[in-house]
Amino acid sequence: MSTFDVAIIGSGPGGYVAALRCAQLGLNTALIEKYPTLGGTCLNVGCIPSKALLDSSEHFFNAKHNFATHGIKVGNVEADITQMIARKEEVITQTCNGIKFLMDKNKVTVYQGVGSFVDKTTIAIKDDKGNSTNITAKNTIIATGSKPNFFPGMEPDKKRIITSTEALKMTEIPKRMIVIGGGVIGLELGSVYARLGTEVEVVEFAPTILPTMDLSLGKELTKILKKEGFKFHLEHKVQKVENTGKGVKLTALNKKDEEVVLEADYCLVAVGRKAYTEGLGLENIGLTANNRGQIDVNDHLQTSVPNIYAIGDVVRGAMLAHKAEEEGVVVAEQLAGQKPHINYNLIPGVVYTWPEIASVGKTEEELKAAGVEYKAGSFPMKALGRARASMDITGFVKILADAKTDEVLGVHMIAARAADMIMEAVTAMEFRASAEDISRISHGHPTFSEAIKEAALAATDNRALHI
Repeated sequence: MSTFDVAIIGSGPGGYVAALRCAQLGLNTALIEKYPTLGGTCLNVGCIPSKALLDSSEHFFNAKHNFATHGIKVGNVEADITQMIARKEEVITQTCNGIKFLMDKNKVTVYQGVGSFVDKTTIAIKDDKGNSTNITAKNTIIATGSKPNFFPGMEPDKKRIITSTEALKMTEIPKRMIVIGGGVIGLELGSVYARLGTEVEVVEFAPTILPTMDLSLGKELTKILKKEGFKFHLEHKVQKVENTGKGVKLTALNKKDEEVVLEADYCLVAVGRKAYTEGLGLENIGLTANNRGQIDVNDHLQTSVPNIYAIGDVVRGAMLAHKAEEEGVVVAEQLAGQKPHINYNLIPGVVYTWPEIASVGKTEEELKAAGVEYKAGSFPMKALGRARASMDITGFVKILADAKTDEVLGVHMIAARAADMIMEAVTAMEFRASAEDISRISHGHPTFSEAIKEAALAATDNRALHI
């Protein structure tokens, strides 16, 4: 029986990064993955493939609607969904092969199969042919991630009532699609098909889309997406979704408890994700999932069984790939005797619509609820020369700072390239910068990042220069 210093169950961003860091630190490491390819949900049916389709659909949208304004004549433009899916698959293959290369390079032993605890140091691995192998590990990291969530009445049949997994493999461009859930997954995948010509209707229980982010972002994105043809049904409670054979019928109650019926070709269920712990054999080591299906851990990501750790979507906190990666590194470094840390308040959130949305720190709603005195500075992208040059004039950057100390408490933006720009805010906040600190940093001109400087100026005694 092979023995390891560390065994990691699950090869998503949390698991494979933990494996790499453990190996770097000289720990004999095993990585267990039940699917034939490494990378977990993110690389295979999540972050990476969705961004591939988002980029393809954005190119199509611009060719059809914006190229002529730039003086580019392309004639009749058609979307080839088959080629888009094929390109997406190539991206997945290249990325997953890259992870396999890194495992080989760092001498991580990879096992394909379902890992299940026999006891706290023994793991049984059963492959897809029914063969079983046992290994022992001094420490184990559970990184089994999450799977699409759904509520009673909206159970996916994976044919007409689909999850994000099926939405990434469509063989046709639907004429109409209903999206249940106005969060990140629903809006990103809804954007893919809306750009290709699908009529998209979003049904959301909350009074706004992106309800967990600063509310100003959801309000702005709603205006933008409506102009692109989205329809929104906010404060609607889904009662049931039916596969009618050639389409779907959704029944919901609006905020007046009136029945609303919607019909479409497909219904995408995008009401978040839930922790995945099936088949782990937690009962064999005295662990149970909590009432949210997650594994409870302490501040060191350690379970109640001292040599068992858990990271990523399977534990508390935001279900973000980069959060899982940081947790994987933290556990690896702890096992090597180091003292790492994570500032969970400074893990950015990103939505890859267009314009993109990015956020870090506290929202205005959170600051108000906590009774924190703050000041806000905002700058519209339409006032930015670089944005006008590229026709990306929608959105804004908002900076929230402590009213007394001027320390930046939160940064929220909806803008072209926000996914990359947010890292300036994360870096500044990691060093506890003030709004004035950011406002006095020279930003290249013309750039999108100038909006951050202008928002900081606006938060510093309303000193924005270009509005």
